[in-house]
Amino acid sequence: MRQTERYLLRVVAAALVAAVEAVAEERQASTRRIVVSIPDRELILIEGERVVKTYPVSVGAPATPSPVGSFQVVVRVARPAWYQPGKVVPPGPDNPLGPRWIGLNQKGYGIHGTNSPRSIGEAKSHGCIRMRNRDVLELFDLVEVGDVVELHTEGTEQLQVVLDAPTGSMAER
Repeated sequence: MRQTERYLLRVVAAALVAAVEAVAEERQASTRRIVVSIPDRELILIEGERVVKTYPVSVGAPATPSPVGSFQVVVRVARPAWYQPGKVVPPGPDNPLGPRWIGLNQKGYGIHGTNSPRSIGEAKSHGCIRMRNRDVLELFDLVEVGDVVELHTEGTEQLQVVLDAPTGSMAER
């Protein structure tokens, strides 16, 4: 191999390494997560350092609280059926899950729509995060399996910064 060919191979290899690193940095910068403030009854969708959207939600009732911690989206179901012992409610207007189910890696818990829109903003669910149907339809299209979902009971300093950040400008804080 001649010196010119070796030089060209090194240049191509360096360019490939730079491209792979750039893609990796872009993926890391666009990390998507959902943050839920249980006391504020708000769900915040964050990509990288940017607040994309904030939604009002319903959270677990005092007798059936929402779980606290960091979870992952493990399933996305359009037109879910609702199951309880001895009863199945098919997709449709009477379904308590609404038009979409975003299931978490904590069995039985997820983010979903509702057939009771007046409950939004209240602590009324059996632990799940309820959203208005139009909001869960929008969120469903924005999240993927593997996305992180954080449920918080306290207003930590970091969470407060997120809650106070105007949409799209969290990186400026």
